[in-house]
Formats: sequence, structure tokens, C-alpha cells
Amino acid sequence: MSDSRRGPDHPLGDRITVTLHELVDALDADADIRLRTLFDVTLSQYLFLAVLADLDRPDITEQARCLGVSKAAVSKRLPSFVAAGWVRTGTDPANARRVVLHLTDTGVHLVADAGRMLEAEFTAMAAHLTSVDLDALHRELTTLLAAFRPQPALPDPALPEKDR
Repeated sequence: MSDSRRGPDHPLGDRITVTLHELVDALDADADIRLRTLFDVTLSQYLFLAVLADLDRPDITEQARCLGVSKAAVSKRLPSFVAAGWVRTGTDPANARRVVLHLTDTGVHLVADAGRMLEAEFTAMAAHLTSVDLDALHRELTTLLAAFRPQPALPDPALPEKDR
């Protein structure tokens, strides 16, 4: 936890990087409690589904890349998402070994409803902070994110085609 009594030279001092991480940690903890209570899902499960909702028929490799986890991690979790009725799997007619992921109608509704709830709850929690313009903050954070988000790398021609 950052402590404003610590100087900016301290690793956990009063620094924007520390403050941003702590804000995200607090938001994640709150979101996890709300999602568990209202939707019987964890934040991790919700993020898996929300990322899937944002992609166009991804396979396990693409889902893993977008989540920042291994293919094995996605493969291990996938049966529980299928069993819960949130995700269905299919095959790619051009590549029978490729497992394609789809949200079910239940999964689509879960992501939409939970996403609306999280946005409404955050906005309500921040409403009393009259010195914070949430719309301006959102624009500024979006600008920062765009500046810091890694640019897509070109495929390494030295890699085998399957690994590009």
C-alpha cells in the first residue's frame, strides 16, 4: 500500500504508478465482491467472458493472448465455462484441430448485465467526489492507455509459420 508519508524515492512512495495500481486493485476487489454476490461469478470469470465477447470467434490461442495467459490456462478453464452454459466450442471448417470459442446467449447476457452493473456501481461510488470529473478522467486515462499500450509487433520471419 502506498503511503503519502513516504517520499517519491521510496518504491511504494507517493507515485502515480503506485496510486494507479492501488486504484485498480481496489476496483478489482470491489468488482469481485459485487460479481460474486449478484451474478455468482468471479472477476476472473467475468473478464474471461468479457474478453471473449470482444473477439470475433477466437480460438484458444487468441483468447489466451488477449487474457495474457497460456493456452494451457485457457484450456484448463474452458470446461467449467462450457458446463456453466456461458461458452460453447466449435471447430473451424478450414482447420479441424482449431477450437473456436463462442459465448452462448446466457454468456452474452451475463457479460452485458454484469458490465452495466459494474459501470453503474463505480459511477455511484464516485458521484460524491465533486472535484473529480469522471468524463474528463476517462478521456485522460484512455489517452494514457493508448500511449502506453504496446503496438502490434510484426511477425518474426525466423519463426515457423504456426508460431507467427
